[in-house]
Amino acid sequence: MRIGIIGTGVVGQTLGGKLISLGHRVTLGSRDKDNEKALAWAGQAGPDGHAGTFAEAAAFGELVINATGGTVSLEALRAAGAEHLSGKLLIDVSNPLVFGPDGGVSLDPVNTDSVGERIQREFPEARVVKALNTLNCALMVEPAKLTGEHNLFIAGNDAGAKAETVALLGEFGWPSEWIVDLGDIAGARATEMLMPFWLRMMGHFGDAEFNYSFRRAG
Repeated sequence: MRIGIIGTGVVGQTLGGKLISLGHRVTLGSRDKDNEKALAWAGQAGPDGHAGTFAEAAAFGELVINATGGTVSLEALRAAGAEHLSGKLLIDVSNPLVFGPDGGVSLDPVNTDSVGERIQREFPEARVVKALNTLNCALMVEPAKLTGEHNLFIAGNDAGAKAETVALLGEFGWPSEWIVDLGDIAGARATEMLMPFWLRMMGHFGDAEFNYSFRRAG
């Protein structure tokens, strides 16, 4: 599959590398064609990894992943172009983290809205699924780094798009029964609001090698 990734940070690069190892072709998109991180990544990714602009990555992809910071995701996706997102599965991995001068973290938007919802409203022809935004990127692509069952969450309005997302996550090593469907795209509010707690837990553990695991009675 051809996959376009919007964003050149560690999340985008990690996802891109894993996808290439699984046999997919990936274009890593940035604001301009001369982005040093994207070019360096493409240089070591092999023939199936390419660098391009946001628009080039989105046009290239049969599937598009938003791996930008949540506070700039809409701007990046506007640059990618609505015409390049229309009809496509758009997996949103972002979190709207705002870091204060004192080191504190808040979210914008929060509570009554989410980045996932804002993306779906602005790009109604895209099939947006919120996923992979509640854990470290190394675990996103290698869940077996942790022992036992642990959970991912998805949310989106399109049942078919969610099924396609679950299938892709399965390629990463996530059994479908570990993936919790939170319903429509408004479920993105809940997963985005987990992130301040996740950051506190990272401080408690001293690393990011952990994830959520839920147990039910009976």
